[in-house]
Amino acid sequence: MGYFDDIFGNSDSFSDDIKEGRDYYMEKGYRVMTESYLVKRGYCCSNGCRHCPYFPKAQKGNTVLRKGASPDPSKRGE
Repeated sequence: MGYFDDIFGNSDSFSDDIKEGRDYYMEKGYRVMTESYLVKRGYCCSNGCRHCPYFPKAQKGNTVLRKGASPDPSKRGE
């Protein structure tokens, strides 16, 4: 049990619906979030994610998608 579970609930519940291959992939022990997951999340976390779909990049709370960002990989670049 984490320190803030009483406030935020079960800390594992956030990652229950995240699926490897669709929402992230593993690289050198790190979870790399996909662009489609980051778009679905709806805001920038300011961690400088490799596939950050927001512009300008790495501004906490930013919700402005950069040109070409799409949650559907088949529509990327339109």
